[in-house]
Amino acid sequence: MSPENAECLSAAGIDCCVLANNHVLDWGRSGLLQTLATLERHIPRNWAATADNPGVNLLTRLSEAEALRAAEYIVSVKQPGDLAIVSLHWGSNWGYEIPDEQQRFARTLIDRANVSIIHGHSSHHAKAIEVYRKRLILYGCGDFLNDYEGIRGYEEFRSDLALMYFADIEPATGNLAASEIIPLQIRKFRLDRPSKQDVEWLQGTLQRECKPFETDIVLDPDGRLVLSL
Repeated sequence: MSPENAECLSAAGIDCCVLANNHVLDWGRSGLLQTLATLERHIPRNWAATADNPGVNLLTRLSEAEALRAAEYIVSVKQPGDLAIVSLHWGSNWGYEIPDEQQRFARTLIDRANVSIIHGHSSHHAKAIEVYRKRLILYGCGDFLNDYEGIRGYEEFRSDLALMYFADIEPATGNLAASEIIPLQIRKFRLDRPSKQDVEWLQGTLQRECKPFETDIVLDPDGRLVLSL
């Protein structure tokens, strides 16, 4: 988006920005430098990655060896009482398929590193959710806000429907205690409440995609989607 619109980050109270992604050089190196300069004016510098602080950790493949390497690193840095959340940019932008390698990778991190939440992203629409050993796996959260409105060819996936995910984690065990999802709709670069019909479509779609993982998505009277544990 235009640098002038970066004020929305401050208005929303966002104090952490993770820039590493597959579109970071869409506008060339000059665009990246302009982005960094813009964010420096709005985001606290102490959050920035440096040569001495963690930054991007590239996975060459979602193999068992890579999963074990990642799990070993997580275990090495976790302190007593820490809860681990792993954020992964993986998979295709469109489509509901969950490759077996993604499920194996996520489960290995839970089995070997006691990870509480796997936060998967890349897809421009919501994908399946799994609860494995009382741990939350979000295979694709979709976009929370984007500028894709009007782009044609993928209307069937309803990428205009965004979701806010709220997960309650038990501090002592790291297990998922409760989870609810708030549906929203992207219109003209803002988030509005979707219609009842759109919320019902979301519930039906997520329920269909979550069924292979034995996860139920229930629509409550307040229009929230609740994970049935």
